[in-house]
Amino acid sequence: MRIVVVGASGNVGTALLRRLRRERGVELVGVARRLPGPEAGEPYDQVEWHSCDIGAPGAVGQLAEVFAGADAVVHLAWQIQPSHDQRVLRRTNVDGSRAVFDALVRVGVPALVYASSVGTYAPGPKDHPVSERWPATGVPGSSYSEHKAEVEALLDGIEGDHPALRVVRLRPGLIFQRDAGVEITRYFLGPLAPVRLLRFGRIPLVPTNRRLRMQAVHADDVADAYARAVLGDARGAFNVAADPVLTPELVARHFHGWTVPVAAPVLRVAAALTWRARLQPVDAGWVELGLNAPLMSSERAETELGWQPKISSLTALRELFAGMAGGDHTTSPPLSGASNLPGRPGGLLRARAAGQGNPY
Repeated sequence: MRIVVVGASGNVGTALLRRLRRERGVELVGVARRLPGPEAGEPYDQVEWHSCDIGAPGAVGQLAEVFAGADAVVHLAWQIQPSHDQRVLRRTNVDGSRAVFDALVRVGVPALVYASSVGTYAPGPKDHPVSERWPATGVPGSSYSEHKAEVEALLDGIEGDHPALRVVRLRPGLIFQRDAGVEITRYFLGPLAPVRLLRFGRIPLVPTNRRLRMQAVHADDVADAYARAVLGDARGAFNVAADPVLTPELVARHFHGWTVPVAAPVLRVAAALTWRARLQPVDAGWVELGLNAPLMSSERAETELGWQPKISSLTALRELFAGMAGGDHTTSPPLSGASNLPGRPGGLLRARAAGQGNPY
């Protein structure tokens, strides 16, 4: 079985390569803008790699050549930064996704597994989980959410025009693993964050709000869900999340911190001001998403995919924090921060993560 993974060098892509390597008779093809080097080792070796900027002109033709003869395409590629340039993000996330879909339809790939997200959902409840039938129209004010919803709308049209194409949409919560420590610090916290405190398993202050209730899943568990979707015959959308629900109170209790009540408008303003001042890399849209994304039920994934998480969300979070404190990464460019060289934006983070001085 020939499986093409677009975005194979990132957080989920790395975990999926680890998972699919265990399957007999699987030929893995990886597509990424920046490729792992020949010295990268597992899980990036024994993969047929192709470099492609999916948002670039001519990407459809380039992707079609790679997809020819594939039994399935897994589309994971998504850009989080630079958050100050929405044009660049849309080019990859929406236009690039359209290019992936057009290419696989052109060559007749029979199956597509798409990396959607809890972020595709409209604002929803925080006191009970919703099924996959909850409206997938996004959270207003979050470009990430709006892009996810727009891509799912593209898929609706493709499914209607090509009923023979098997389309699976996985909608996970936050995805954590230790090897993503450097990447997640870079994308969501920035080099000024005092992540060294996490070495002691402590978060001194945790902002709390009754709407800040989120779900997470370990990268290895979500990779197992992807593998089951690719190798099986399921169709449709599947929520993927582990217990327990992560609340500020739970996080503070397990990481020896104090909760500090913060009103939603204060959270939004603080995020907006620090983002505009470039003190941290995420805009207020991420606060909007955290406050409004619904809790999800993973019952359909459990019954139809046979999926069960092996790692709790709290353990996954603890593992991520350890990775952030220790500067853990892999040799792939997205996880290692290879583009952030000394002398360029983010260079200090990359130098420290590579072991030049104390991490962070």
